[in-house]
Amino acid sequence: MRDGAPTKAKIARTALGLFVKQGVTETTIKDIARAAGVAEGALYRHYPSKEALAWDLFSTSFAAFARELDDLQRQRATTRAKLEAMIRQFCAFFDRDRTLFTYLLLAQHGQLARVTPEMPNPTEVLRSVIARGMARKEISKGDPDVATAMVMGLVLQVAVGRLYGRVTRDLSSLADSLVAAAWRVLKG
Repeated sequence: MRDGAPTKAKIARTALGLFVKQGVTETTIKDIARAAGVAEGALYRHYPSKEALAWDLFSTSFAAFARELDDLQRQRATTRAKLEAMIRQFCAFFDRDRTLFTYLLLAQHGQLARVTPEMPNPTEVLRSVIARGMARKEISKGDPDVATAMVMGLVLQVAVGRLYGRVTRDLSSLADSLVAAAWRVLKG
């Protein structure tokens, strides 16, 4: 019996690129199969539908990134150190896999609406760090949801600028500036 893992990985990576480029709705099973160089039947052996494929790509990677951030923040003692580690990880993730980063955190494809409260979530990891930092008086008291949105906005808007070519440096090279800006936001 053959191992279908390489074919499944090829389908997933191809679909990811098409979903980012064209959107989930505009991408067809036929598009994915043709671009991956597989028969449509091979695609259906791994995923029952395009929607299942889109959700699997999103939910698996979204949760994995959230766990990564949570592991990083747990290894640090202060809010500033936690924030710095997480922002650096966001930047490194963008630089390492721009397509996946775009799909998870920038593309408007409806998958976020399916995220449940019990799913690991990168935004919730950041929010909990900020809320605990406020409770410990390491950062200014305020609305942790607003503070989280502001910090996420700093990083994500720079990523968008990079995607459109307005920002020409790798995000990792901007991490120090992003950490400093986020800290200024949180210190009020």
